[in-house]
Amino acid sequence: MRSSLRALLETDGRFEVVAEAADADEATRKVLAYKPAVIVLDLSMPGGSSSLEAIPRMREASEDTAIVVLTMENEPRFAQEAMRAGALGFVLKEAADGELVAAIEAALQGAPYVNPQLGGRIAALPATPEGPPDGLSEREVEVLRLVVMGHTNQEISARLYLSVRTVESHRAHIQQKTGADTRAKLVAYAREHGLAG
Repeated sequence: MRSSLRALLETDGRFEVVAEAADADEATRKVLAYKPAVIVLDLSMPGGSSSLEAIPRMREASEDTAIVVLTMENEPRFAQEAMRAGALGFVLKEAADGELVAAIEAALQGAPYVNPQLGGRIAALPATPEGPPDGLSEREVEVLRLVVMGHTNQEISARLYLSVRTVESHRAHIQQKTGADTRAKLVAYAREHGLAG
């Protein structure tokens, strides 16, 4: 499977495959070592660690690395769990030839990609309640969105006309309310609650 994916990507001509990994732990180490623009992660990798559980660790190891999940699992809940964990793309193996390149292109732009068939099934699921979750204020949601976009405290301060100390205070409150103590966890939290954009 890995060799066929490598051939698919290298034939395209726009991508360079910098590393491969046999299991989730090795993949996490290589994300830290290579800081790739995108990692294609199989949900069914062998080894002790679940690929889903490894996604937040990979996001912490390299915040700028986008994660595209490749799987045989066509249940909407797997796509939801992967996206909540921090993945940007979700592609079914049966459609990899036609969709993987599109998913990688979207991930490079910071845009989500979900297999269209699954996307329709996810859209049909019950909606989540409206309004900021966990008691977040509207201002905290604004700060959270800018954090997720990668802005520093100084940049957020300039954009929202707040002091840096006030921004730091907002970030501390956000982390306390959400339990997300790293940027990677804040990104996953924002995506889970529809606050990322």
